[in-house]
Amino acid sequence: MPEAWLKGQGLPSIQRGPVTRLDLVRYAGASGDYNPIHTIEEFAQAAGLGGVIAHGMLSMAYLGTMLTLFAGDDADLVEFGVRFRAMVRPGDVIECQGTITELVEEGDRLVAKVQFMAKTDKEDTVIKGHAVLSRLFIQRAPQEVER
Repeated sequence: MPEAWLKGQGLPSIQRGPVTRLDLVRYAGASGDYNPIHTIEEFAQAAGLGGVIAHGMLSMAYLGTMLTLFAGDDADLVEFGVRFRAMVRPGDVIECQGTITELVEEGDRLVAKVQFMAKTDKEDTVIKGHAVLSRLFIQRAPQEVER
């Protein structure tokens, strides 16, 4: 049985990395994003980036992993939005964290609004965002829903 969701509950954080150049080449192949700023040092330098940077969507995928691991098979990820704030570089370790900020009933479903972020091991916040998770009620605990 899935765990109860509670307002203020932290999602289990996940770490990924360190990000490698091989990760970037693999992600380019998987996503079809072959922009050379992600794989060719000289091109990224010439573009004024100070070196190769990771795809923003790779960090977003790490956040999606955190959300879906928390939601499990019994819930749906119905909204997922981010704002990219900083660059990720090879060697960075990414930590993803999130918190349930609101719980509401919508018919027979419990809807959780989540705020989250991804940051590097250098404490740079690279993404902030929000998500909405929804699942059927498993039981109505008084502290689980705000009225």
